[in-house]
Amino acid sequence: MRSQVIEKEEKEAREHLESIKNEASSKGILCETIISLSDEPYHDIVNQASKSKANIIIMRTHGRTGIKRLMMGSVTAKVIGHAPCNVLVLPRDAKVECRNVLIATDGSKYSDAAASVAIGIAKRCGSNLAVISVASSDSEISSASANVKKVTDASENESIKTEPIVTRGTPYEVITATAKKKKADLIVVGSRGRKGFERLLMGSVTERVIGHSEAAVLVVRI
Repeated sequence: MRSQVIEKEEKEAREHLESIKNEASSKGILCETIISLSDEPYHDIVNQASKSKANIIIMRTHGRTGIKRLMMGSVTAKVIGHAPCNVLVLPRDAKVECRNVLIATDGSKYSDAAASVAIGIAKRCGSNLAVISVASSDSEISSASANVKKVTDASENESIKTEPIVTRGTPYEVITATAKKKKADLIVVGSRGRKGFERLLMGSVTERVIGHSEAAVLVVRI
């Protein structure tokens, strides 16, 4: 019975991948398809990304199990925690046109890397770029302002105009709400924050932004 289920799933996977390959081919894009049987999908995804020297991994926020919010143990969370490259996470129906990009910064080296990528995207795509730093208390407003200025200065050096946003609140709530208000189709974040975190993201701002965002989220690794 188990072998029949696996055969059925493999057949469905091949048909799905073949449709993607055909669509890519119709647009002149070379596409290689790979099917792997594993109890730990994230492990195979990460290994394949390393093997192929991928620059980016693109995933959905949840899979066929119907997880509504990204949580510890999901394939997506584990891939982000172990990936050798940037990871683009797409909610259902999200479109990445890079018209409006929001970069979230906390002044860490990880958000500095994310800012650099966001500036590069804005320069190539002519995006509107908003820079946000969220203070958890009044005492953090000054450092949040400095974080934003650091990114806006770097943007101006590339002749990119930015909208600075400094506010107070719960970081992931403010970031996702701001993205929605600004109609951002891409949020760019670092893989870690100032406090660091374990490889599987539990409770991190990045995880919560991904879990609650209606826009695509690009997680930048260094």
